[in-house]
Amino acid sequence: MSLFAKKLLAVSAAVLAIGALIALYVADWATSFPKEVAAAPAPANSGGASLTLETVAAVGGKYSPTHPSWVSYLVRTNNRWERTTDFTVPANSVVHVTIYQFDTPTGLRNPFLSQVQGTVGSATLDGKPFTTIPPEEASHTFAVPELGVFVPLAGVPEESKHPCEEAPCEPSTMDHRTITFTFRTGKKGRYRWQCFVPCGAGWYFGNGGPMQTLGYMDGFIDVV
Repeated sequence: MSLFAKKLLAVSAAVLAIGALIALYVADWATSFPKEVAAAPAPANSGGASLTLETVAAVGGKYSPTHPSWVSYLVRTNNRWERTTDFTVPANSVVHVTIYQFDTPTGLRNPFLSQVQGTVGSATLDGKPFTTIPPEEASHTFAVPELGVFVPLAGVPEESKHPCEEAPCEPSTMDHRTITFTFRTGKKGRYRWQCFVPCGAGWYFGNGGPMQTLGYMDGFIDVV
């Protein structure tokens, strides 16, 4: 076999190996979905369901060994925090949401998203009703575009004395903002929800990494 033929064979083998690795990576990514968590029953006399979430600046190695520095949402279930963004809620009902927000501001590029939209009644920020926040004070958003729900989440001041370094973050001991709101689900279906603040630090325009990966800053609400 000539030297050229040997080089060609080696290059072809390398290309095939790289192609196989890429295919395995894509297959693993495409079939990896967060665990689905059912919303808890709402408190007595309020009806519907209840979701308790938190947003953290760094998810930490406990919840994400491969991406410990990624920003993330977590959900409270069975008295513990779990990293998932796939929730099940009842159809034609109301969902009462409480979000403990532990991250600092990043800011919105579209001021329109700094307005509360699509909620039932008033949203509250640290116990006070609010309809909008300054765009530069937004840390994240909780948005379900198909349901018309957009809620901005104000950030924790940079100078806070007791910040949460990584998840799990505890409201009883760490600085945070508390946001509450209620939205109506309507008919059965699968609805995508996401954060619209470009909070993927280190990625192009902040929109890569956790912003595009299920289980971190976006997921699905299954209305059943």
